[in-house]
Amino acid sequence: MGIFVHISSGRTQMSYKRLTPCIFIDKGKAVRWFDDKEVIADNVISLAKHYGDMGADELIVFDLSDSDEEHEQAFDLIKRINRVISIPMIAGGNISRQEDVKKFLYAGARRAMLNFSKPESIDLIEEVSKRFGKERIAVSLNDFDALFKQQHLIEECGSEIIFMHRLDLNSVMNVTQVPCVVVTDTMEQDEILKILKNEGIKGVSGLFISQKDIDYHAFKDICLAEGIHMTSFESMVDFSEFKLNSDGLLPVIVQDYKTNEVLMLAYMDEEAFDHTVKSGKMTYYSRSRKEQWVKGATSGHFQYVKTLTMDCDNDTLLAKVEQIGAACHTGSHSCFFQPVVGSEYDVKNPLQVFESVYATIADRKQNPKEGSYTNYLFDKGIDKILKKVGEEAAEIIIAAKNSNPEEVKYEMSDFLYHAMVLMVEKGITWEDITNELADR
Repeated sequence: MGIFVHISSGRTQMSYKRLTPCIFIDKGKAVRWFDDKEVIADNVISLAKHYGDMGADELIVFDLSDSDEEHEQAFDLIKRINRVISIPMIAGGNISRQEDVKKFLYAGARRAMLNFSKPESIDLIEEVSKRFGKERIAVSLNDFDALFKQQHLIEECGSEIIFMHRLDLNSVMNVTQVPCVVVTDTMEQDEILKILKNEGIKGVSGLFISQKDIDYHAFKDICLAEGIHMTSFESMVDFSEFKLNSDGLLPVIVQDYKTNEVLMLAYMDEEAFDHTVKSGKMTYYSRSRKEQWVKGATSGHFQYVKTLTMDCDNDTLLAKVEQIGAACHTGSHSCFFQPVVGSEYDVKNPLQVFESVYATIADRKQNPKEGSYTNYLFDKGIDKILKKVGEEAAEIIIAAKNSNPEEVKYEMSDFLYHAMVLMVEKGITWEDITNELADR
């Protein structure tokens, strides 16, 4: 087998450019920061999801809160944004201590952004870089002088620069090789193209890119015509190299990238294949309707591409995807749920087991059941849940001092169950945990 869709990070760092809308959060709403905080959206979550669904490549979120209470509300909004988007997020605002960086990262940001116009951020960057890793730290700059003065510190402790106004880009690139995103107030398309053509620019953001009605795919076509590489994926073979079936179509097996569960079987023609690679959303050819269709276009149950792989005969495609909602039109997560031959068996995939238990606990919280121990814990509240987590952790220590590993297994199972009750209570998912572990 050969992987033929290539993620851009494996190539030269600056080969592919990104369209990065930005959201400024003020009092729980999205505002136009360049225009005296004019409200552009009451629902920040829907706006973020809209950008992702329309083809944006990543998202920048700024917290403009004035109080600690609003600051905490912004963290909650960022956590909820992270659950509805499938693109990386950079977030920052009002960071003055390591705890603030941790909260942004724990809320789901790929990178926390330090504002280098504030002395406390300059003092903080080395500390948080050592704690979380420089790849989790971005820096926002308002002027060229700050870059020149802090160049060494930024390169040692950060992995991305967010420029907050127009700069002499050629001069910037002579100073640093750190990937840069330019947040600009220009609404001129030619100016955006000029920025993107600069070798050191990773992406562009600001008013033009953050328009709610912008067609990112159409604008990427304009960029490509100007010689700017925009797509995150690149096919390593031409569609003509596939061996198609008697209908001239390519069978596609679709698999959940997290659990390896087979979700569905569908077909692609060349147009559907090209759209899948270009958009990052699984697109198929409907044999019954004789037309192309984007999975989830009507239901919202999109499939976001993780990898595409062809088999040894070049006649079948394996797509590993992030499935939003159900893959099957019946509402089932997978289309393969009707037994034909064989006996039932217990699923032992660790993540599936954890997800299943977590889902049961979450359902108990949403739909209480009389006599349920889980509901007893939720009814008693956070203090009771924390008490049980602490007790079970102590039981693991005691069991581990004994010679029987079965005791440790039993106590760890108890601990994990109570930890999942705590996760549900605090709104933390297994995806949050696995994403955090993967980034460490």
